[in-house]
Amino acid sequence: MGRIDDLFQLYQGLRVADVSDGMDAVGRRNVGLVDAALRPVWLGAHAIGRAVTARYVATHEIVPPMSPDGYAEYSGRWYAERCSYPFMDILKAGDFLALDLSGLEVGFWGSNVGLAAVAKGAEGVVIDGGCRDTAEIARQECAVWCRARARTTAIGRLEFESLNQVVNCGGVKVTPGDIVVADDDGVIIVPREVAADVARAARTELEADKRSCRAIYESLGRPLDESVL
Repeated sequence: MGRIDDLFQLYQGLRVADVSDGMDAVGRRNVGLVDAALRPVWLGAHAIGRAVTARYVATHEIVPPMSPDGYAEYSGRWYAERCSYPFMDILKAGDFLALDLSGLEVGFWGSNVGLAAVAKGAEGVVIDGGCRDTAEIARQECAVWCRARARTTAIGRLEFESLNQVVNCGGVKVTPGDIVVADDDGVIIVPREVAADVARAARTELEADKRSCRAIYESLGRPLDESVL
């Protein structure tokens, strides 16, 4: 199979529905379909990329009473020592973060880290857990799919477990380097070893759909748009 950039070219313009059809065509029926509860933060988001994974687990830490100044120091240590974001050091153009937060409604992701990830080249992020600052994320058009719109911070709730290992994201096994495709319909994970074949089959489905819709547009005298061109 070709280089990752070749795969990106194969997947350009493909919808999640097309990729699902492509998975069916290569004998991977119902494989890679991320739980439908993981939804886009804003409608119109669409992204593809190679999976970079991280796993976070619930903590057993009891946060003791302290002054506001003490809590500020405690929070800084928590993010530095217990709940770091090590993927930020390895992200590059074309990556798609797949974060396993053990399904917890914890606001691990927000507008600040979202912009920082975009600056590193991340195409999007799918979170089996919570995201907050969702209005800002929508305004910034950072491509995020998550299980819950959260309110809390990770302090005293979540801690880092592993980077770029196999994770469970929405009931799907995600291996680093798998292809992630996400849009308004949800998220699908394509195992790297079948990604090229899936993309070709998906493209066939998309082009057939466009031809059929285009004929209907023309019969109605409706102006053609990008969905049928």
